Amino acid sequence: MWKERGEIPREIVSDEEMSVIEAAFSLALAGRHNMNSIPVGDIEDLITLRKKKKVNESSSSLLRRFKKRTGLFVTDITSTEWCEKQKELFLICGNPKPSEAMKACSARHALLEQQFITKVEVLIRSPEEHWALKMINFIHGTNQLILDGLTRELPLIGFAEDVCMVGIIDEIRMKARTITLVETKTRSQNNLPSEPQQRNGRLQLMCYMYLCDNLLAHPFPTQHFLQLFNLNPDYMLSQEIREFAIQAGAPVQTLNDVLGKYQYVCSMLPETQDQLLLRYEYQEDQSLIRENQYLYDSDWVTDKIRSSLEFWKGEREANYAPENERWKCKHCKYAPRCPINTISTTVQI
Repeated sequence: MWKERGEIPREIVSDEEMSVIEAAFSLALAGRHNMNSIPVGDIEDLITLRKKKKVNESSSSLLRRFKKRTGLFVTDITSTEWCEKQKELFLICGNPKPSEAMKACSARHALLEQQFITKVEVLIRSPEEHWALKMINFIHGTNQLILDGLTRELPLIGFAEDVCMVGIIDEIRMKARTITLVETKTRSQNNLPSEPQQRNGRLQLMCYMYLCDNLLAHPFPTQHFLQLFNLNPDYMLSQEIREFAIQAGAPVQTLNDVLGKYQYVCSMLPETQDQLLLRYEYQEDQSLIRENQYLYDSDWVTDKIRSSLEFWKGEREANYAPENERWKCKHCKYAPRCPINTISTTVQI
């Protein structure tokens, strides 16, 4: 595989009050005022402006602002299921410093990947080569799956409705021409995570299966893909990418050649199983905590994806974590900036 180098009690407030809170927060975030000294007139003006802009929400959606060139990642769906407001703040304020647990998780996944995959860096010169390399890596991983019965870190490009979605499947196992999708989560504590965390892991796996099933049922929409990212199908790929494609069993010259190969291999994917496997490992010694199998729930994951797309497309504002899951705020890096945690301050305005 080649890679590019280049629980807290809260008062319930009305929608109008929440508009004031979010308006004050937006002003403070922009650095215009201190939260305790925002003139009421400014807040009212901002609320009026927000209402006027609702007609044009989709033109400035988070999808267009932040994902126009990359498409949505599966983790963009799972992170909004965890807390949409947290995701919104992440996009606006930037990524916080990774925790030690996050670093350990990344290191473990890299080690698992190295057991089956050798990575070689390649220079990427254009968006066409960026997408071509992802698709060639998919073809290479699929060939490995068919030959060895297992592959890891398989990149996947598909569509949910009209939105491009990209994922990297942690592990795929194949037996008797049926495949099982596997996700490994590492834990800093030697126990299972909370139910919301387990639910989030199930959603991640089901998003992967959703994409796989769509690619099996419908041809990859090459023209829509090209138009969406403004790509040139006749773009000539670099020599090193073409050489790697030969090694992957897919000799190509242009991006259009890669798209044809990708569409064909997607249509030939082995049949998926309804069961998904979610593994939990203890970070300290990499011992297995538990393996949980789940049945694929097409209706559930479709509803989750559709709801997330409403948020990403700007069809509605971000939701907060459910009331019974507000304990998440204790672990959120953006809690000091979140409107739901600034209610008591705003009421003093």
